[in-house]
Amino acid sequence: MSTNMFCYQCQEAAKGFGCTLKGVCGKEPEVAGIQDVMMYFLKGLSVYANMAREHKIPTPAADRFVQEGLFMTITNGNFDKSRFIDKLRDGFAMRIELENKLEEAGITIDKDKLPEAAQWNAYTPAEYERKALQVGIQQLSPNEDIRSLRELITYGIKGMAAYAEHAGNLGHIGDEINAFMQKGLAATLDDSLTAGELTAMVLECGKYGVEVMALLDKANTTAYGHPEISSVNIGVRNNPGILISGHDLRDMEDLLEQTRDTGVDVYTHSEMLPANYYPAFKKYDHFVGNYGNSWWKQREEFEKFNGPILFTTNCIVPPLKSAGYTGRIYTTGSSGLEGAAHIPDRPEAGRKDFSSIIEHAKKCAPPVEIESGKIVGGFAHNQVMQLADKVVDAVKSGAIRKFFVMAGCDGRMKDREYYTDFAEALPKDTVILTAGCAKYRYNKLPLGDIGGIPRVLDAGQCNDSYSLAVIALKLKEVFELNDINELPIAYNIAWYEQKAVIVLLALLSLGVKNIHLGPTLPAFLSPNVANVLVENFGISGITKVDEDMKIFLGEN
Repeated sequence: MSTNMFCYQCQEAAKGFGCTLKGVCGKEPEVAGIQDVMMYFLKGLSVYANMAREHKIPTPAADRFVQEGLFMTITNGNFDKSRFIDKLRDGFAMRIELENKLEEAGITIDKDKLPEAAQWNAYTPAEYERKALQVGIQQLSPNEDIRSLRELITYGIKGMAAYAEHAGNLGHIGDEINAFMQKGLAATLDDSLTAGELTAMVLECGKYGVEVMALLDKANTTAYGHPEISSVNIGVRNNPGILISGHDLRDMEDLLEQTRDTGVDVYTHSEMLPANYYPAFKKYDHFVGNYGNSWWKQREEFEKFNGPILFTTNCIVPPLKSAGYTGRIYTTGSSGLEGAAHIPDRPEAGRKDFSSIIEHAKKCAPPVEIESGKIVGGFAHNQVMQLADKVVDAVKSGAIRKFFVMAGCDGRMKDREYYTDFAEALPKDTVILTAGCAKYRYNKLPLGDIGGIPRVLDAGQCNDSYSLAVIALKLKEVFELNDINELPIAYNIAWYEQKAVIVLLALLSLGVKNIHLGPTLPAFLSPNVANVLVENFGISGITKVDEDMKIFLGEN
């Protein structure tokens, strides 16, 4: 594989440009290369899936494959090169099946007119390595703006795929969402599309971002009930435990069922914290609460947990070679880490087999307590709507001057201390609406309440940013406003990876303007593409807390 790489899909792109020697995330050049190859293949497979769809040929296997392949390439998701090699082999077999179905339906395929990505065949690691040298991001187009727009579409679709996979695991399939993802991927191969046409597709991506988050919201609440205001324990008990991280609630359910009456406790970590808000999970006496903080602190906190850690999705920080917890990491789903045990997918209509991690946990010491107390969350749209009269009265009386949407991602860089400082500096007549792991910057601060309404309202995971949009739209209706931007709501959003990209595009599609995005603007936005977002939507970066505060509060 190439001795260097190029990746700029996350906020921590080296020097604000791109990682060229090794990913800041820990991704080695060999893994970066095989991920580039996976993306190239998925685009070619999407060409065939689009043809099949045009001729009314169902594509459920390809739909699922594209979702999983995209999810595997998300930042901090999968560092196991062998998993990508196996997946690519399966993908070529699937593409042949699609070709055969088209031919059986009497459809003639002129392969010479297909993009090269749809013609390429390879079956060995050596062939994948050679291809990686030809299909990196910088080879996508000589035109910087076209390349930027293609990547913006691709990253939005990656985030969309993550949410679609979670919904699919609960039996909720979005056929139109799958169709758009494949349409969008295939479009990135089409050299005839202009910058204007690609920009229109970016906005269309946002529209389907709203739809996929609504689909996942429906899937989660149908299966587990609507999140409730909950006081979540952050201490420990004296039993061995399993720490579950990531985002997949179906995995959470399977683990809780199989650990029942085993003497093993279950704790959530980072983005799995909102599982504590769902009524269906509260029946499990061995579900203790949340352990630790945001994903980037795991190297320190996992050592102290003592038990095994299960990654259901991304947010993996590859452990140092000296780490004592390396042998306690398990992955499942689209996540992967070289050397970690991987738990296979669940059988049709069955559960994943977590027996190995449970037996491992039984042999471990209980977790070391790193903090105590409780944190409050569970303010998703259904719960907030039940408080609507109280919230509206507080706004009308002036008790609440403004809401600040501070959703999104956390990260390890020092400049993210801005969000803690910003939360602490907010006037006491303001309320923070949050979702995603960005909340760990301020969800344990003693910010108090306004007439019984906590000043930090946590809706849940990053996908629950949908709840924040629903709340805003409901307030717009209650206050009889014509424009969502007339609400007393400001948007100061932190981003890190591709799920935050689809959340941003979804907000833009709903008409939200003047979003502040930080701690830096995406490296994959060319100057011209960034200017389009600034001029049309008022997107801007962050500066200093006191200066930004004046802008948000209209004090300039």
